[in-house]
Amino acid sequence: MNLLVCISKTPETTAKISFNADSTEFNTEGIQYIMNPYDEWYALVRAIELQEAMGGKVVVINVGPAENDIVIRKALAIGADEAIRIDGEAKSASYVAKQIAEYAKDKSFDMILLGKESIDYNGSLVGAMIAEYLDLPFLSYASKMKLEGNEATVTCDIEGGVEVLKLQIPFVVSASKGMAEQRIPNMRGIMMSKKKPLEVIGPVDFSAKEQITKYQLPAEKSGVRLIDPQDMDELVRLLHEEAKVI
Repeated sequence: MNLLVCISKTPETTAKISFNADSTEFNTEGIQYIMNPYDEWYALVRAIELQEAMGGKVVVINVGPAENDIVIRKALAIGADEAIRIDGEAKSASYVAKQIAEYAKDKSFDMILLGKESIDYNGSLVGAMIAEYLDLPFLSYASKMKLEGNEATVTCDIEGGVEVLKLQIPFVVSASKGMAEQRIPNMRGIMMSKKKPLEVIGPVDFSAKEQITKYQLPAEKSGVRLIDPQDMDELVRLLHEEAKVI
């Protein structure tokens, strides 16, 4: 199995998010970065499990600057065999997807995996776009996957339940909780990662059709309101008029 895993760099989950004065750029001052957890815990680890069971190679790919190499090296420490960094600014989902698709189009990967979304943008866009560029099937929010020869049985989370699909490789899949269990790099893996190849290539020319014009933080959550358990009329009124859930 030749597997390509797409990884992204995101702010750590406890980072305080802010933007510059005109809200057009993310404020990176004091921010610590990590590998996107969904890419790491589910997509990467599942790829490594498949490679351990069936042989082959796991390649990780990232679009971004040299500062991303520390995150890429962690993927190698966890168990990936090789890494590719496309030296371009990850300015939009379509740009990232195009760069990855151009790299992958003639490499005969059996599967392209990535997390269900990144924890900073939560867009769930890149996987579907890669599949479209490569004219491959795309499965989203996969929580289980079993391979028998060239046929995969994949369980995907959908609203209100799950769906089970069978298809032939190759395909693109985004992984969610249940696909694999997190692995912690051990000392041997960390030392070996320094010797594994990390190739840096240039981006292809591509003009994204979308651009970010402004960021906006969500509205602050209001405090908890306590309602007398005997006053059901007031509770119903608040749910109807203020919360607007009934």
